[in-house]
Amino acid sequence: MYSPEQFAEPRIEVMQDLIRQYPLATLVTLAGDGLNANHIPLHLCGDGSAYGCLRGHVARANPLWRADESSAELLAIFQAPNAYISPSWYASKRETGRVVPTWNYAAVHAYGRLRAVDDPAWILDQIVAMTAAQEAAFTEPWAVADAPADFTERLLTQIVGIEIRITRLLGKWKVSQNQPAANRSSVIAGLRETGHESMADLVAERSEPAARNPPET
Repeated sequence: MYSPEQFAEPRIEVMQDLIRQYPLATLVTLAGDGLNANHIPLHLCGDGSAYGCLRGHVARANPLWRADESSAELLAIFQAPNAYISPSWYASKRETGRVVPTWNYAAVHAYGRLRAVDDPAWILDQIVAMTAAQEAAFTEPWAVADAPADFTERLLTQIVGIEIRITRLLGKWKVSQNQPAANRSSVIAGLRETGHESMADLVAERSEPAARNPPET
């Protein structure tokens, strides 16, 4: 991933937070028939390593799980909400007119190798953990145990677990850090006016001096 220094995010904990907040991954694999991409929610778990591991499941009919640890490295892409940035928002437009449109986004690339887990108990634990994480914010969270046991058992035979031990992480936050303070402020206002609150928050966070100069890790 091309990532100029001002947009690079080296902090592991920041990248892990994005994965937890936006767990739907674009999982890119290389197979005999070429590149394949699947869109799969993956749950980040601690495993004692620096980066952790990703766990999920796929339909048994999906050929993805038939790849094993001897296969090529794969890539899981996680993205926060993104937004078009209009040049009309820039304060400097009124001064020079030398402005162009761009796109703001934040993304994390997680690399590793796939391990298939065809074990109903493991798959159930994975589903329970992922569901609990996603339901935590609800007033009345749903739990896997709320479904009839025979219904759940039947579904478990139709899916296969997958695990990816992360070997490296790359993060990129392109959120107007290369713009002067006046432009960042006007971009935040423009984003809020158009309903892009999440991106406005990201621009505001990266406008803080500490965020523009993150500590070395």
